[in-house]
Amino acid sequence: MPPRLLSTTCLAPRPTLRCLRPQRRTLIAAPSPNDGPLMTRRADRALPPITNSRKIWYKTLPIFITVITLSALAIFNYQKATSSIVNATLYALRTSDIGKRELGEQIYFRDKFPWIWGEMNQLHGRIDITFGVKGTKGSGMMRFRSIRRTRMGFVSCPPNTVLLQI
Repeated sequence: MPPRLLSTTCLAPRPTLRCLRPQRRTLIAAPSPNDGPLMTRRADRALPPITNSRKIWYKTLPIFITVITLSALAIFNYQKATSSIVNATLYALRTSDIGKRELGEQIYFRDKFPWIWGEMNQLHGRIDITFGVKGTKGSGMMRFRSIRRTRMGFVSCPPNTVLLQI
């Protein structure tokens, strides 16, 4: 059986017998931690030992799930906070006499990163949200509730749907 051809290098325009001879290479062990930087890498070196990655998974999986869950919650809350419903509710509170009397001027979210509590389901016509607001005189909780009674009907708001708790 002929020897296995590992690699050949020949820059001559015509291959000669000398160019067709295979180059013999020996296996090189993987570098140890104190060897310094690896400046060249050969494809035929020994592979590093396989470590048990199950321990790493047990340690990092809860962290990964926590980060994904918190990110999803932040994204959904941002979607609620920037919706037209919240903007329209804040506008209605800013222009209402009760809002101006209780909170003062410059009514906006109470927190730098507002958290919108409740359900905002525009497809089925159910909106019941609560969030913190503040003005120049004080702060409070704003609650807006709206229910669409029929599938194709208008939106009807039960009495006292916009509540301001100081």
